[in-house]
Amino acid sequence: MSDGTRKSRKTRTSWRAWRGLAGAAALLLAGLAVAPAAVAGEQQHVRRGELVAVTPLARYDAGLVRRYMKERDIVADSVRYGVRAYRLTYRTVDPYGNPTTATGLLTLPTGGAHRLDVVSDTHGTMVKRTDAPSAGEDLNRVPSYLNASAGRAVAAPDYLGLGEGPGPHPYMDTGSSVTASLDMLRAARTAAAGLGRPLNGNLYATGFSQGGQVAMALGKALSQGADQHFRLKALAPISGPYDLEGTEMPALFDGRVNDTSGVLYISYWLVAQNRLHHLYDTPGEVFREPYADRVESLYDGDHDEDDVLAQLAPTVKRLLTPAAYERLQHPTGALLTAMRAADHTCAWKPVVPVRLYAGDKDTDVPFGNARTCARTLAGQGARVRVVDQGAVDHFGSFAVSAPQVVRYFDGIRDQYQPLACQKAQAPAGLP
Repeated sequence: MSDGTRKSRKTRTSWRAWRGLAGAAALLLAGLAVAPAAVAGEQQHVRRGELVAVTPLARYDAGLVRRYMKERDIVADSVRYGVRAYRLTYRTVDPYGNPTTATGLLTLPTGGAHRLDVVSDTHGTMVKRTDAPSAGEDLNRVPSYLNASAGRAVAAPDYLGLGEGPGPHPYMDTGSSVTASLDMLRAARTAAAGLGRPLNGNLYATGFSQGGQVAMALGKALSQGADQHFRLKALAPISGPYDLEGTEMPALFDGRVNDTSGVLYISYWLVAQNRLHHLYDTPGEVFREPYADRVESLYDGDHDEDDVLAQLAPTVKRLLTPAAYERLQHPTGALLTAMRAADHTCAWKPVVPVRLYAGDKDTDVPFGNARTCARTLAGQGARVRVVDQGAVDHFGSFAVSAPQVVRYFDGIRDQYQPLACQKAQAPAGLP
């Protein structure tokens, strides 16, 4: 294993090891879940985005939010208010359009305007369901707390099969990631109104890594009329794999993606996409032994990344059969279809400004993804800017970019809402 790979794995582990503050920052639960919508089985008709339950999770004052960020080396100069976080359970659909449920994190500021703008924040790759935003205090809550403490509501979907959602996670299935994100916004609209902080419909979209690609796809869906209530104001994804076919997949084989992340991404992607596109009949057609016998069971949502990586090969070449290794470099048929199903999220013309954040030393999602997306957007006549964060790696790009995204959204808000700085205390009854 190269020094760069060891460093990448150490970085992934350190970020995954984040946990909530001890002592003074312990969670203040505000009671049991409430259920404003009918529970499963009480009605036959299922409406997408219907709210099933709201569960209070956390309550931090502004000082604790700043401390939370400081302990994670995140700039906290945008923090103005405390935050209160809730797990939402809501109805949505699976990749085949069948009814299912999903969960996500709704975070509200304790002060600011009464009617709130909302941020959709979509998270990066994870294999363990309890790492999802509504399930654990980890990297994936940082954008929610940052944006909410600046005065906006934040809807962060867990996606399907993560958090408390049933079934396996359909990793990198753009369609179901968008429906889960959109339905989370609808559930958030209902929940926020019930909690006395109604959403005004102004929407900002951001996301990291896998979530950067989802954020672009969500923006595209909204531009095509997916939900008339939400008015997209700006897009600011971070280090997203926008170009699987042309950039991300080739980078797995030419050294631009480090071995550790490459093994995780390609094995996760093959297992998940096989359920949707039938890439193989048996794992042995794609994975070498002894990995073929265990790889699918590792992605059951109960293993963390360290456990998965410890039981797989150290490199992509040693993980895959020679035939699969060759096919992935020259994809056709179902393989190519699966790749292209995740692409084209930048092939549209946003009428709002777009900023793509990325780092030059990213060996998980190479910088070329941002360049390709920007070139595609600009070709459609969009206003797009690539924010080059310099010599930072994948998670480093997140740490630097997340506070910048908050300030960017502040600037967009101030352009169309000059009175947004007017303060209003949270309703006394807000749990």
